[in-house]
Amino acid sequence: MSETPSPSRRRFFSKLLSTDSAAPNRAVWHRVPEVGAGDGDVLWSGLVVNNTLLVVGDEGMVLHYNGATDSNGRLWQPMTVPTQLPLHGIWGLSLDNIFAVGWMGCLLHYDGQQWHSLRGGVIDQKTERFAACEENTPLFAIDGNQQGQAWAVGDNGIILHFDGLSWQQEQSNTDVNLRTVLCADDNIVYAAGAGGTVLMRDAQGVWKNLDNPLSSGFHTLLVLDDGSLLLGGGRYFVDQGGFRGELVLYKDGLFQALKFNESMPRLRAMKAYKDGVLIVGDQGHLYYLNNWRIDKLESNSRHDLMDIIVLSTGEALVVGDFGTIMTAADDFTQALAPPQSAENSPWQVMSSPSKKQLWNVSEGTNGCCYAVGEAGTVLRLKDDIWQQLPAPSDLTVHCLWDSGNGLFAAGQLGRIYRFDGEQWTLHFDLHLDVTILAMWGSSPNSIYAVGDEGLVLHFDGLRWQRMPSGTKSALYSLWAWDDERMLAPGDFGLMLRYNGKEWTEFNVGSENFLYGVWGDSLNNIYTVGLSGTLAHFNGERWQTMATRLREDLLSISGSKQAGVFVVGTRGCVLRLEDGQWTSEASMTSAGLRSVCATQAGVVYAVGDRGTIIRRD
Repeated sequence: MSETPSPSRRRFFSKLLSTDSAAPNRAVWHRVPEVGAGDGDVLWSGLVVNNTLLVVGDEGMVLHYNGATDSNGRLWQPMTVPTQLPLHGIWGLSLDNIFAVGWMGCLLHYDGQQWHSLRGGVIDQKTERFAACEENTPLFAIDGNQQGQAWAVGDNGIILHFDGLSWQQEQSNTDVNLRTVLCADDNIVYAAGAGGTVLMRDAQGVWKNLDNPLSSGFHTLLVLDDGSLLLGGGRYFVDQGGFRGELVLYKDGLFQALKFNESMPRLRAMKAYKDGVLIVGDQGHLYYLNNWRIDKLESNSRHDLMDIIVLSTGEALVVGDFGTIMTAADDFTQALAPPQSAENSPWQVMSSPSKKQLWNVSEGTNGCCYAVGEAGTVLRLKDDIWQQLPAPSDLTVHCLWDSGNGLFAAGQLGRIYRFDGEQWTLHFDLHLDVTILAMWGSSPNSIYAVGDEGLVLHFDGLRWQRMPSGTKSALYSLWAWDDERMLAPGDFGLMLRYNGKEWTEFNVGSENFLYGVWGDSLNNIYTVGLSGTLAHFNGERWQTMATRLREDLLSISGSKQAGVFVVGTRGCVLRLEDGQWTSEASMTSAGLRSVCATQAGVVYAVGDRGTIIRRD
């Protein structure tokens, strides 16, 4: 949703986003069976941690589900909680450190063994009723970041902040009722609520009221890939005789109400879901938003839907009124966690500081690894921890090359940036709406880049120049043995070959899009592509290899120490062993866009929703 692709890029995206019967805008949602909540219970929110699901609702309800039964044979297990107050929100990073918030300022903490009350629910000893005090101000939402900080919001503009040790109230400079809070990847926190109120907490910890001329009552917000803010909610329209849902976009300092032909009820929650946005609202309404097209989904329900819980597999649950829990997944238990077990997989999911799509992972000259992606995301691996570097710009970065004399990053709009260790500077601007997709260099004075519309660029140490490629096809990656022997794969089986003087076509014998190419010699080269395409060059000719895969294979990499690996959509991983390709359990169902087999023998793969996995 952050860019308008060129024609060749549109074909690329359309191939990656298959439109089969399981597509998000076609799937039928159904209720999960045997949920332990009663028909009179409202389920307000939920959380998945380490393949364990927790759902909170009325009467202090916390339901626990991990696929195992308790001593009473129940899959959905009610937890013992020190309150009967409705619980509206839940957040945590691990099973021994979870917080829940709710009515009458209720704030609970779970330490892995039991729930404890930290705040709220104060009783007036004289009246034996809830006291009219600030501590009892209802709380409606909670969210946190990967550093372990969290924020909770509620009525009368109340905002509570957890700094990792204790909870303290922050000055919000408003007294309106707040209904949603969200931590963005850049340490900015947003909160929103009644009367069109939208607050932003900057990196210095100061809350500011954004100037919004619209009067929507906001219940949910979401940061999109390009850094803009999508807000959902609704308000009462006299002429229409009831509440109507509204979506509002905040971008470049301006608020804009989005207009759709679909008339929506009040919207309650939004989450990133399968390359788009899943939206839920009153009266059982479900929507899927992608490329600014909105589709109404079939839910077979008239109950109000309150929140969305995105699972580690990329599937989702929706919770709501009358004990409703719904999913589009055929098998809920399999959707909760990848079917493979950790004991059977050599891959591990790494903590990522970004939830934005990652397009490329590469190894630098000194063995340091980098990952890049949407909205200027650049990550560097240091001491086995991925750290976020400053963004070159707000444009998507598709590739990065360590020249040994600074980093080069390229992507949207044909722009190339250079990083000197402290800051990025614009190094080259093609002044065209063409995306650079891959780079390779033999030295700081010889770097190549390829991309949309047959783009080939060369840097000679002084300036970037465009090279004639003889094609208008997109070129998706670049492999080189040296400056006089290179390959670049593209649309409809295209492979370009460079001999040091000119680029010419090199017939692979496939009509499928080719996305990646790699080899360890001039007579042992592999290319991968659409719908499981995999071909091998033995020095004389290309030969297609049967994989029987439906997944698109998007990247290939190898090293003497690590071996050779291929990754693709739906968490697909292949490993070359004794001349045969075998599948490996990757511990994720996220699309994997790039793989890097390092000289140290460690393999990294990155992809959708900031996914990073590692294989030692």
